[in-house]
Amino acid sequence: MSEPNLFAPRPKLSLPCGLYRVTQPLDKRLKAPLLVYFHNHGEPGPGVYPAIEWSRNKATFAQQGFTVDADYTRTLMPLPPEGFYRVRESFTCCEKNCQTFETEMLVQLGYDGSGNGILFVPTWTPEGLAFPERGTRLSDDRLTRLTPLKVVIPAGFEAGAGFETGASQHGVAE
Repeated sequence: MSEPNLFAPRPKLSLPCGLYRVTQPLDKRLKAPLLVYFHNHGEPGPGVYPAIEWSRNKATFAQQGFTVDADYTRTLMPLPPEGFYRVRESFTCCEKNCQTFETEMLVQLGYDGSGNGILFVPTWTPEGLAFPERGTRLSDDRLTRLTPLKVVIPAGFEAGAGFETGASQHGVAE
């Protein structure tokens, strides 16, 4: 016979699982701004998991998160998933026009620890397509000019350092 759960399960929240920017501190435990992965289910309940490291321009999120309630989730700003995109319409990175991203360009979207978007532009090398370790920070309003691409992920292969494994919006498992 299993032991009874002494704590009532928290209800699942309607906010979808995914990447978010923390815009308000969660008492002294989380600062803002901060890149987090939000899970709307789990034990002991819905929570946010901070980014802790990066590999290949993808964040890895803490295994231990912080439970949050519905009121706190209203302070989370949704972000597009990390991954590969094409530029739908030409744009510059910011108001200063430091870098232009041309229509149909292949880019990789990643984020810094504060949840600011960063675009990485690949180059063709003798070894194939190479993505740089450094990218260009984007203003939030530029993210709408990107269209996600699907990338085939072989069965049993971990596509990146993200929180969840398997197919995502940008990956199609074989």
